[in-house]
Amino acid sequence: MLIWAGVISLVFLFIGYLSAKILPGERPTFYMEVPPLRLPKLSNVFVKTYTRVQWYLKEILPLFILASVFIWMGNITKLFDFFVNLLKGPVKLIGLPAEAAQVFLFGFFRRDYGVAGLYDLNKTSTLSGVQLAVACIALTLFLPCIAQLLMNIKERGLKTGIGISVFILFFSFSVAFVVNYLLVKLGVIL
Repeated sequence: MLIWAGVISLVFLFIGYLSAKILPGERPTFYMEVPPLRLPKLSNVFVKTYTRVQWYLKEILPLFILASVFIWMGNITKLFDFFVNLLKGPVKLIGLPAEAAQVFLFGFFRRDYGVAGLYDLNKTSTLSGVQLAVACIALTLFLPCIAQLLMNIKERGLKTGIGISVFILFFSFSVAFVVNYLLVKLGVIL
């Protein structure tokens, strides 16, 4: 857990540093006005909650349904088998067994499956401690999920959304590769 937290913290600090250098922006002011604090009106809370739930059902729920259709079609057409086979090479490159490819693919479609898949692999003693740490780092930095990809495309356009996703894919596997290499070279046993 400490290795995971350390690597993720270093990645965030590094990306923050690069972002500040590439897109400097204005210096934030240290003065912040605090609005008057009052007890909320129950009617306001209900109205705001209702509008947020309504937005969620209108914007996000269709994306989840679309993701479910993709999963269903991928299983029926055996397209997922093709993508799992495509992922086996990169997964082996970062020091994980080939079975972890399915975890990454289904983790992209359903984020909770990534964690459940890793749990199952760890439960059957398929993963060593180092492999589990590397897999957790890769999954944390990996593509968020199909719903996030679709929102990215909707907000930023197809070219930018796909570009961000391709960059994240290569970046997550690159960081996992470096971490695996360092842990194996240093002889770390977890």
